[in-house]
Amino acid sequence: MKRILIALLILALVLAGLSLAAGEHLTRPVRTAIGAPPEGLNAENVTILYGDGQHLAGWFLPGRTNAGAVLMLHGVRGSRLQMLARASWLQREGMASLIVDLPSHGESSGQRISFGRHEASGAEAALVWLRARLPGEKVGAIGVSLGGASLLFAQRQPELDALVLESVYPTIVDAVQNRLAMHMGPAAGQALAPLLLVQLPLRLGLSADQLRPIDAIAGVRAPLLVAAGTEDRHTRWPETEALFAAAREPKSLWPVRGAAHVDLHAFDAAAYEAGLLPWLQHHLGKPPG
Repeated sequence: MKRILIALLILALVLAGLSLAAGEHLTRPVRTAIGAPPEGLNAENVTILYGDGQHLAGWFLPGRTNAGAVLMLHGVRGSRLQMLARASWLQREGMASLIVDLPSHGESSGQRISFGRHEASGAEAALVWLRARLPGEKVGAIGVSLGGASLLFAQRQPELDALVLESVYPTIVDAVQNRLAMHMGPAAGQALAPLLLVQLPLRLGLSADQLRPIDAIAGVRAPLLVAAGTEDRHTRWPETEALFAAAREPKSLWPVRGAAHVDLHAFDAAAYEAGLLPWLQHHLGKPPG
């Protein structure tokens, strides 16, 4: 019996140590030196100041007058580079765009990745900047995973003219359990998730109840498009359906057949552009005259 108790104690200590290391890894900033826009790209460097000495780094790509503008926010542990192909495509179609590194990513400031809640302040600052740069233009946003959660948690005042959410988790509990289940099985995912979730108040000053995009989506007044891969194991398709069900009209659901938790534009650029462009043009473009 004594040996069993000692073994259980050692196992508990190992699990605690691993969970603390995982919590540190998942929340620490991801710094990346990005530099100037690629050669030949019609873009300019942007630094957006906000909050108490915080800043966002990004690129602005101008478009045609009255064609609309789009803020694009990348996924967790990414940077503005993840959205560059989308921005270049929209610029060819005449739309302006702003792509930035979210807080604690790339070249932007920030102390911890907070799964969208604190990143929302950066999203708000980017929207203010974009509206000031292009007064009179309709403004939309595309948020991928973390970027989408950031937009949902943000105070979007005034409300966007169009919002695209790609591969956004409904609750942090789902997100953690799914990721653990992918590596250790569903039972282990449910059993071990509390070891990570209990760290939220300590590392981020947040509770799990404050990381529920499925609650925030009910407040969206913009025309909404929710997209996700049908084979996504990070955010399972039934969870995407639940997120969509919580939103109000007007809304559209876009299942990307065969896609996992990947860049949906890179997965099938032709289908992505053909499906999304008419929707964006309808909501962001202004009729002539």
